[in-house]
Amino acid sequence: MNRKLVIGDIHGGLKALKQVLERVNVSKNDTLIFLGDYVDGWSESPQVLDFLITLKQRQKCIFIRGNHDDLLMSYLKTNTFSEEWFNHGGKSTVDSYEEIDLQTKQTHISFLESLEPYYLDDENKLFIHAGFTNLKGVDFEYFKPLFYWDRTLWEMALALDEKISFKSELYPNRLKLYKEIYIGHTPTTKINKTIPINKACVWNIDSGAAFTGPLTILDVETKEYWQSDALPSLYPNEKGRN
Repeated sequence: MNRKLVIGDIHGGLKALKQVLERVNVSKNDTLIFLGDYVDGWSESPQVLDFLITLKQRQKCIFIRGNHDDLLMSYLKTNTFSEEWFNHGGKSTVDSYEEIDLQTKQTHISFLESLEPYYLDDENKLFIHAGFTNLKGVDFEYFKPLFYWDRTLWEMALALDEKISFKSELYPNRLKLYKEIYIGHTPTTKINKTIPINKACVWNIDSGAAFTGPLTILDVETKEYWQSDALPSLYPNEKGRN
């Protein structure tokens, strides 16, 4: 069995990550594609990065950059941060790094620097944290941070009238470029769901682990998915992201 498994936003929830990987029963032949936002929210952001670095040594993993990963990298390099980041998950991460030694921080910086902007497989399936805006696709994106900040791709997929034909001139060009697009970034809890949601060719795997939802892993081929317990139940003394 050679599965391709895509994993939603973790946000410092190491307990959830370990739990859902156990439920999937990952084999050494599986490919794990992480959609980013490994940190910020729950209290174990450094431990999540340690776990992922070790996991890559025994498993084929693809790690995509999320906006929170980019913000953490900036903090670790400069020891400065914006108030907005601090108030939206960054505080727990800043607190969790207080007891982390310099060598480990340098290892984490190297890992964060190595994250991929996106991954396009040999079946023309795109894996990206947030989205893109260029009508010709990711290779032509003029502002690369959109890969981990854009929300318009998902908003467009949600708003698309299902009666509009794929061949119609009204059908969005961005949704014609790739066979499937897998994203995180905007939790499905925003539409009162805690499962992966498919709209047009877009699959949103962020089931709200940063807030009140579980962490999700989905089999790209079969669309079977597995979930952890809801994160507040795994971290009962914490609030997660605000």
